[in-house]
Amino acid sequence: MFKKLLLGTLFLCCFGSANAALISFDGNIAFHNDVVTIEFTLLNDATDVRVWTDSHMGGVNFDPIAALWTAAGDLIDESDDDDTIDPGSQTFYDAGFLLPTLAAGDYLFTVATYPNFANGDTLAQGFALDGETPIAMADWCQPANDCNEGTFWSVQLDGVDSANIPNDIPAPATILLMGLGLVGLLRRRK
Repeated sequence: MFKKLLLGTLFLCCFGSANAALISFDGNIAFHNDVVTIEFTLLNDATDVRVWTDSHMGGVNFDPIAALWTAAGDLIDESDDDDTIDPGSQTFYDAGFLLPTLAAGDYLFTVATYPNFANGDTLAQGFALDGETPIAMADWCQPANDCNEGTFWSVQLDGVDSANIPNDIPAPATILLMGLGLVGLLRRRK
């Protein structure tokens, strides 16, 4: 019984998000110069890959800047104010990319607040607001927008094989680790 449960959990952990039609991530940033990074993978050359934000909500939350990078940290493109990727969910200041073709490989998608654009063509060069003292979002007036905009961000990925936020442990893996730890404790007690 335990072996079947373990194999089932491993299957969900390893294969649960592969080839998912839509992968979503969301959260909150604390400061005006925070940058959210999402890694994603294409196992094969792909067509019609879409990655976008849908969290601006007409001014409820901050105005996002999106950038697409290779896994090595080379800038592919940067996007500001593009609501055409998913018109049903995006509002004017959302950002993202509609990629008719994208080669197999690993990529990074970053989300920052306007005007925190990339400083150059590599991720190592950082972002425009990196050197500034962090300002809590509740105390910051976003240039060209309003003060006290929300901290919520939301990213959608369509047509990718897998995605994650670096250093995040997916829930199935956490459950597996907790289960194995519990089994170890029970075995020790005997």
